[in-house]
Amino acid sequence: MSSEEFRLVSPTIDNEGKLPRKYTKGGQGVQKNLSPPLEWYNVPEGTKSLALVVEDIDAPDPSGPLVPWTVWVVVDIPPELKGLPEGYSGKDEQIAGVREGNNDHKIPGWRGPLMPSHDHDHSFQFKLFALDDHPKLGHTVTKERLLDAIEGHVLGEAILTALA
Repeated sequence: MSSEEFRLVSPTIDNEGKLPRKYTKGGQGVQKNLSPPLEWYNVPEGTKSLALVVEDIDAPDPSGPLVPWTVWVVVDIPPELKGLPEGYSGKDEQIAGVREGNNDHKIPGWRGPLMPSHDHDHSFQFKLFALDDHPKLGHTVTKERLLDAIEGHVLGEAILTALA
């Protein structure tokens, strides 16, 4: 991995790639809807804004196959910003311009998923997009609306996968 690579990390994810259970809704030490801290490095030149999508990519759909479940959407992140602190989601004091979109519970902010059992880890994918523009998303931001709006505007993608 080159030191110049656009990277996304979390200081709370251990060497085995485990996201502490306190960021979910199940297990010891859980804290209600606490978003994990994130840091990023080497934002591509020309980036005008960043957008983040976090999904539980192992979410079971009772009627069929695994379907990614959107846990958090954050848009309009200034490229000068180097990360988001633990517990950023839902804070009264948000960073100017940054907006939280709706998750699959249809409400804005981080919603740590309920972990159905301890016999199976869930994979969380944190995807940070470096954009050459500020996407026009309207009042209600969703993952689908964001992905449509950024098509053709992605300068780089940094992906972090963690297990919980």
